[in-house]
Amino acid sequence: QVQLVESGGGLVQTGGSLRLSCVASAITVTLHNMGWYRQAPGKQRELVASITSDGITSYLDSVKGRFVISRDNAESTVYLQMNSLKPEDTAVYYCKPMSWENYWGQGTQVTVSS
Repeated sequence: QVQLVESGGGLVQTGGSLRLSCVASAITVTLHNMGWYRQAPGKQRELVASITSDGITSYLDSVKGRFVISRDNAESTVYLQMNSLKPEDTAVYYCKPMSWENYWGQGTQVTVSS
């Protein structure tokens, strides 16, 4: 059964760091362009970071220089290292192949206190 499980969220103060993990079952993350998305209360979901099957990364302007997306091919896991967190980063974070339009996992909550 195909499954993507996000974890690693939590409550952190401004300036803190978190590392999110997305463990994939029954899919090979290196064959997909993978994305980390987030949705804040009252806002639309947005793409935060992506990594292509070739390993090319891309970031939302507001997180450039602070977030790093990576993957562990052996573990079929995609990570999002988040540094210098800001209150505006507060959201539920999701990971999935970018081509999967209608799939969303349970996400992981990130809350940054001021």
